[in-house]
Amino acid sequence: MKNILIQIFITFIATLFLVSCDNSKESNSSDSSTKSETVRWKMASTFPGNLNIIGEGGINFTKRLETVSGGNIKVKFFEPGALVPPLEIFDAVSTGAVDAGWSTAGYWAGKIPAVQFFTAIPFGPNATEFLAWYHEGGGKELWEEIYARHNLHPVQCVMISPESSGWFREEINSVEDLKGLKMRFFGLGAKVMDKVGVSTQLLAGGDIYPALELGTIDATEFAMPSIDIDLGFYQIAKHNYFPGWHQPASALELLINLDKWNALSETQKAQIEATCSESVVKGLAMAESRQPEALKKLQEKGVTLHRWPDETLEVLRNAWNEVVKEEAAKDEDFAKVWASLSSFRESYKVWKDLGFVD
Repeated sequence: MKNILIQIFITFIATLFLVSCDNSKESNSSDSSTKSETVRWKMASTFPGNLNIIGEGGINFTKRLETVSGGNIKVKFFEPGALVPPLEIFDAVSTGAVDAGWSTAGYWAGKIPAVQFFTAIPFGPNATEFLAWYHEGGGKELWEEIYARHNLHPVQCVMISPESSGWFREEINSVEDLKGLKMRFFGLGAKVMDKVGVSTQLLAGGDIYPALELGTIDATEFAMPSIDIDLGFYQIAKHNYFPGWHQPASALELLINLDKWNALSETQKAQIEATCSESVVKGLAMAESRQPEALKKLQEKGVTLHRWPDETLEVLRNAWNEVVKEEAAKDEDFAKVWASLSSFRESYKVWKDLGFVD
């Protein structure tokens, strides 16, 4: 009997040991599948880090991501030109020369006309409708599909509400006054301005003031009042026009080399996406809250605020309708994205008309 008890005890201890070993193996396996090496990226920016909201947002994103990831993802923000010129970020990230970029898709219109839709649409959706199409209406998938062909992965990472639509040295009384002006203009709105006789060119934010000062351009648009005031346009152009027909809402992108993105764990990808989603909300809140004070300051500096007459907006809207048809006929991706957006907006209009006060 004693020998039997000893054998049972030995068997019990051996079983416990084997179970413990198995559990340890499972635990180690689980740990190794969830842990990943610290990611260290360099991020080139189109916007200076001290620029209200859109540059500030890039700095905030890097800090917040490090916190959200528990220090597992460290992204270093580089000022415009520190790694590559601002308008060369697309190619630098695509080739892997730079890990990521902080910019906006409209700057790459010369390479991919369709991506302009992922920044802003003339006479298009406001921020909430834009987000609805992007997240639930197929916009996100189209953007990722287009960028993947260029070895890139985009994440929408800041959004702002309407911009102003022009800084002019003299008052503009009609569309005729626009003809012949040399003007810095961005995105699809530039095509509209070209259509009504303006000579447009694209300049990075830091290049606009010198161009105005030297007379290389007669007028400009860039962003919303709290951003534009930082760039000093009011010192030269005293007439600021609204509404932002060309950019009712504008999105910024976190541009990531696709190979770098694919090398991330699912947890790391989710951390980046969650941080960018938070950044979108924060950007909209900052954009909406900061404009009243900015407008007040501009008026104190001698700026006259104007609202375009309805007849001028109608001319611009008609020009946009011509532009979008022409561009869709020339580019398959442009037509595809426009069809997606148009279909969503047509469906959404029922809710928009019923659910909101005019």
